[in-house]
Amino acid sequence: MNEHFRNTQAVGFLDEAAIRPLLRFEDLIPAMERALTDFSAGRVLHPVRGILSIKQHSGFMGVMPAVYGEVMGAKLVTLYPDNGSRGLPTHQAVIALFRANTGEPLAMMDGRLITEMRTAAVSAVATKLLSASNARTLAILGSGVQARAHFQALSVVRKFDDVRIWSRNSQNAQAFADEIGARATTAEDAVRGADVVVTVTNSPEPVLRGAWLKPGVLVNAVGAVGPKNREVDDEAMRGAVIVDSREAAMKESGDVLLANASIYAELGELLAGTKPKPQTKITVFKSLGLAVEDLAAAELVLEQLQASSS
Repeated sequence: MNEHFRNTQAVGFLDEAAIRPLLRFEDLIPAMERALTDFSAGRVLHPVRGILSIKQHSGFMGVMPAVYGEVMGAKLVTLYPDNGSRGLPTHQAVIALFRANTGEPLAMMDGRLITEMRTAAVSAVATKLLSASNARTLAILGSGVQARAHFQALSVVRKFDDVRIWSRNSQNAQAFADEIGARATTAEDAVRGADVVVTVTNSPEPVLRGAWLKPGVLVNAVGAVGPKNREVDDEAMRGAVIVDSREAAMKESGDVLLANASIYAELGELLAGTKPKPQTKITVFKSLGLAVEDLAAAELVLEQLQASSS
């Protein structure tokens, strides 16, 4: 963070319309690389998020605090899986940002778009590092907000000329495929031969079978959160499993826990070179989402806001 930003005044609340023109994947992906490297190096104060279950409304609220360099803050995020039928986002959030050295508030901002984009940007970091440099075939299992964000973010780091879409809702899959010039098909057909696979469903049970995966594939497993939910079967999870946070994965990831999978490394360790990249037939990056990612993205928003007004 530059001196000019350190001296800036609090900017109040930034809504999604104000944030959207300030966030670009080209800037966000390097910011996520730095944040993940710093996290795994122990340079971030970062407890595992707290989860409050709102059973009467089939929802959850997560509390995600962290201290990262010169900023600290927290994201309050809600997950209401039934919101899709109400025409509302399933994930909604607010991020509060403070100066770490004085505790002064810097900003409050809507967190829905930041969550959407930083999640996809982290998968792009993994894809840039762990997929073949000549990867050309992408399979996306899912057709919602994260499916679209992942297509955009991964297209920054790899040039895909064959994109395949599957969703449990075939109409949604076809609409998404038409939108991006892809092909809607079955889950198995989408995955077989793909260089990179993304799972972004809200399915509690596996939608991806390891038997479908070709040697050298990278799987970005994103959609399943919680110790009882999984998108990826046991066979796929026998490959090298990379996580954003070991501590979080051992509490929150059904993909890891239900498969009794061994964790090879955190993504930040591979970025820093403190652990070598795995040499296995299948690599799975299990993403859960970290508060440091939200703070780094929110900090980037404020830096871009400051630059645009100077």
